[in-house]
Amino acid sequence: MLEQVVGILFPVFALIAVGFSVGRWLKPDFKPINRINMDAFTPALVFSSLVAMPLDTEQVPLLSASIVAVLVPGLVMVPICYAMKVRFKAWAPLHMFRNSGNLAIPLFTYTFGDTALAPAVLLFVVSACLHISIGLALLSEGNPIKQIVRMPIFLAASAALLLNLSGIGVWAPLYEATSLLGQAAVPVMLLSLGAQMCNMRLSGLKVGVVSTMLSLFTGAIAFSVIYFFIPLPTMQLQMMVLFTMLPPAVMNYLFSERFQIEPTKVASMVLFGNFFSIITLPLLLGFALSL
Repeated sequence: MLEQVVGILFPVFALIAVGFSVGRWLKPDFKPINRINMDAFTPALVFSSLVAMPLDTEQVPLLSASIVAVLVPGLVMVPICYAMKVRFKAWAPLHMFRNSGNLAIPLFTYTFGDTALAPAVLLFVVSACLHISIGLALLSEGNPIKQIVRMPIFLAASAALLLNLSGIGVWAPLYEATSLLGQAAVPVMLLSLGAQMCNMRLSGLKVGVVSTMLSLFTGAIAFSVIYFFIPLPTMQLQMMVLFTMLPPAVMNYLFSERFQIEPTKVASMVLFGNFFSIITLPLLLGFALSL
């Protein structure tokens, strides 16, 4: 089991380590790279995966599980934030919106093979859509609908679902082009995540540890709900173990900075949460594979 876990996680953490090295010594500006990834590579990955994914009532349990994985931790954080006397808008989103892109997609594909790519992308799309809708509504006073409909990920997902459900085939060269472009998304995600690790500061260690422990707790509650109430195939159930307890998404920091909601503290929780995944992911993966 240990050798299997190491074999699965090594490619993921190797690319993160390369990203850290690049960020540490070359110090490139990843902002335009991340923008290209979010506006070109990732939408292409979403389109090429969803357009060929079998969509029927069999996907309803996985969709339900993904929604539970996002919303339940937010509800659990309401009394926790009140008891800890911390700001809900700063703490709750990190437990709701996890690293379902940078970390989850490569982790799922390395663990379960190519058959897990489409479900992994579906989980990512659901999480991303909830993040740019409920997440933005939580942080801002305005209506986020205009921002949602202009996002390339949303447009790519909508087009893919429309073609898929209508039974309209995609021109093979177009599909191959989007598939080729989408293959760049995962390595860039991991390199960017590794480069972000260069911004960690020891002053944020305490809040990072507390947030990581709470993340595992809220995720475990969400997984318990899924395990007992939503029937899933074994592979998808194993995926949900990891999905519900992933570290927080980097997008949480970008949103907190945009709306000035304790961005320094949120940055510490995001970065240390992803750093501690070096410890938590092997344990979670071992548990998932034992199901």
